Formats: sequence, structure tokens, C-alpha cells
Amino acid sequence: MSYDVGAVRAQFPALRSGTAHFDGPGGTQTPASVIAAIGEAMSRPLSIRGSALPGEVNAERIVLGFRQAMADLLGADPAGIVFGRSATQLTYDFARTLAASWNPGDEVVVSRLDHDANIRPWVQAAERVGAVVRWADFDRDTGELPPEAVGAQITERTRLVAVTGASNLIGTRPDIPAVAELVHRAGALLYVDGVHLTAHHAVDVERLGADFFVCSPYKFFGPHHGVLAARPEVLGALRPDKLAPSTDAVPERFELGTLPYEAMAGTIAAVDFLADLGTGSGAAGGRRERLLSAYAAIDVHERALRRTIEEAVGELDGVTAHSRAADRTPTLLFTFEGRDPADAHRSLARAGVHAPAGSFYALEASRHLGLGDSGGLRVGLCAYNDAQDVERLLTGLSDFLR
Repeated sequence: MSYDVGAVRAQFPALRSGTAHFDGPGGTQTPASVIAAIGEAMSRPLSIRGSALPGEVNAERIVLGFRQAMADLLGADPAGIVFGRSATQLTYDFARTLAASWNPGDEVVVSRLDHDANIRPWVQAAERVGAVVRWADFDRDTGELPPEAVGAQITERTRLVAVTGASNLIGTRPDIPAVAELVHRAGALLYVDGVHLTAHHAVDVERLGADFFVCSPYKFFGPHHGVLAARPEVLGALRPDKLAPSTDAVPERFELGTLPYEAMAGTIAAVDFLADLGTGSGAAGGRRERLLSAYAAIDVHERALRRTIEEAVGELDGVTAHSRAADRTPTLLFTFEGRDPADAHRSLARAGVHAPAGSFYALEASRHLGLGDSGGLRVGLCAYNDAQDVERLLTGLSDFLR
């Protein structure tokens, strides 16, 4: 089936501004159905979850619907879906909880490919208990993080390995199932930052072998918050800090305070919006099957646009592309000989093209590439970008380089 990007774009009110958005890795625009779902949730009675009154029933329905929607998206158990304010907050919370069982001399492995949200919480947790941090380096020339580079840092003292599902800076997708095999062979746990991966590729947490997997709905058309998926029995073995009267049930024991039902309702709508992109609304098949179809259609669309950009930029003088891994998302990082990437961002902005510059919290990756803290110009494609967006981007880059 052909992918109707025009029909997709028509569902995003923000695109009417005329800006060509290549800032998806930092957060996508929001479709009308998600906006409506948030408003609808807040227009109905809401209260603490229960079963007696309309507000209680509405809250319970939203929470359970949220857990099921995210389980369908991630191939997970709804009883293992945890709501959080952000992926960063969730990772800090779980780092503190997991580190409570670590001893001096235990080891944690982190990757220089990662966003700092999957590095610093583990480094700081290790420092507090006297654990050792070991670093897995990616290849500067290829952008690859081979499983053996991670495996080389794993020992009998390793308690946890943290690695990204896809780099938010250069798009590299490590072979997570192969990494998981090495991690579990050593008796350690695997924590996967799936924030960037989930925006572009279908996820199956069981197939990946992730013990913990975090993502952020605002990267795939939903509200601003984070989600963690884990097996319920893994969560049940952890004892997080919580208030004395709050429930000890899983996954609720990890969720602090009253949940924002409107955000959860918006996330349900975002998952349903995604599911309709491959088959159309009302198509046969369950939500999970429709999501797999949607991701396949999105991947074909995004790859085609990425190839167009790469081929055109490859003909421009003085441009270096740092996104080189064989398996990667449609996320490109460019630097310019003798030119500041921030100047490219400002030049493109004047042409109505949003491609931001920086290291985007992937500080270790930027430094490892020799780009310091300033990084490069990031061009991130998503499902609503079209050929006209790409043409404007390429024209803007050519004008900047003149």
C-alpha cells in the first residue's frame, strides 16, 4: 500500500505554520486526534481511580487503556508498563533503586554512543556506592557500536549494562539482542534507552532482550512524558522509595503521586494514530498488528527521504556526514568545514526550515567524534516530512554554503 504523506500532514495543525520540521528527534508535532483526546479526558469527570463514580471509572479506564496501548506498542506486558515524567526521570529512579543492591567493586557498563540520560544516572549511582564504571566505545569512522565492544567491558562483577536502542545524535542502531545475550550470560541486567528507536522502528522488548526499556511518547506524536517497560516479575523484585500509604502493587509502586490522566489519554491516542498510518482506520487486525504494518510503511517513507538528502549533501563541498552506521534511523548529523553548525541552523531558520544544531545531550558521543560540546547540525526525519520539506532543506544548505 502506498504511503499518503499528504493525508498524514493534514492531521497536524502545527504544520500549517509553513515550517519544514527536521527536529523530530527532539520532539514531534502533535496530531489533532491526540489534542482532542487530551481535551476530552479533561472535559469529563475525573478523580482518584475507583469503580463507584464516573470520575473514578474514567480515571481507571484511562490508566488501564494507557498500559495496554503502550504494551501493544512495545510488545510488552501491560502489567509492566510504568508511567514517568520523562525517560530521564525514570532512569534516575531506577538507577537509585537498582544501586541499592550494589556493592563496592561491582561494575556498570555504559556506552559513549548514548544520550546522557542513559549515562549520568548510572555513573552517579555507581559513584555513590563505590561501583566501577566501564565504558564501551563506538567506532568513530563507522559510527558502529559492535556487540563485542560492549562485551569486552563485561566481567563477572558486572551488575548492569546501559545502552541505547538508537543514537539520537547519529542514528546508529546497535544489535541489542546480541548485546543482551552477552549481558545475560554474565548474569547482569540490560537497560535500553529506546527513546529514539521507538520513534522509527517497531519494538519487541522480549525479542530485544531488554530487562528495562524506556521511551518518550512526545517523540512519536504524543504528550511530554516517559514510559518504562519491564517484566512484572522483574519490577516485583525491586523496592523503590515510596510513601507509606501508597500502594505496593506493580507497576503502581514506581509511580509517584496522582497520575496525569490527560497525558495518558493523549498517549493512547498517539499509539492509535500510529497504528492507522500503515493500514488506515478501521482496518482488520489488532492494534499490535496494525502498528507493525505502520512502522514498515513509515520506514520505507523515511528511508527514501534520507537517501535523497544523503545523495544531495554528498555533492556539496565542505560537508562531513557523521551518520554512517549500516543500520540506523533517518537521523543525520552534519558539520561544515570552517563554518559553525549553529550558523547553519540560523540560516535555515530564516528559510523556514527547522534543523537544530548542538550535541543534543549526547555529550560523550559528540566528544568521541571530535566535535566537542558543540556537535553538529542534526537533520531528523519523521513520518510527516515530505519531498517539499527535503527540497527546502537542500536549497537552504546550498545557500548557506555559498
